[in-house]
Amino acid sequence: MRIDRQTVRIYFRNEVIKVHPRMKSGERSTDPNDYPTGKAVYATRSIERLVQRAHDKSQIVGSYVERLLEGPLPWTRMRQAYALLRLCEKYGIDRVNEVCRRSLDFDVVDVPRVGRMLRAAQRLENAGDNARKVVRLPSSKFARSQDSFRTISAAGKKEGEER
Repeated sequence: MRIDRQTVRIYFRNEVIKVHPRMKSGERSTDPNDYPTGKAVYATRSIERLVQRAHDKSQIVGSYVERLLEGPLPWTRMRQAYALLRLCEKYGIDRVNEVCRRSLDFDVVDVPRVGRMLRAAQRLENAGDNARKVVRLPSSKFARSQDSFRTISAAGKKEGEER
């Protein structure tokens, strides 16, 4: 690496691989093209791109993310927006869309709550599927055989014997 008054040159085996302008102390010079493919959006904290990805899922999910990221310091809630996009992949866009619509109707902008609502709906749906099926219980290790429950038959009683 070589530094002069205007530039910083980075070398690899005596070959210049990157040139950056020299910045003041505490500042950075980052080229988004240096990030791996698809990771520049995360690294550069692009709020606009995140909202666009949400709108690509659906209009309601996009509106939810806009509400989530409005106000000062939107990057502090970016992880929640990414979590909402992951919920779309896990539970399907239709389900997330419906929960987001209901949440916006009640002015509740809370992604962890949306996740809890989706999990609860999934549990209820699974319980409903199992309620309609006959489930064979496993035989117990210590269960007695049928012979142990036989009673003395009437034919085995002697005459005049009462029980």
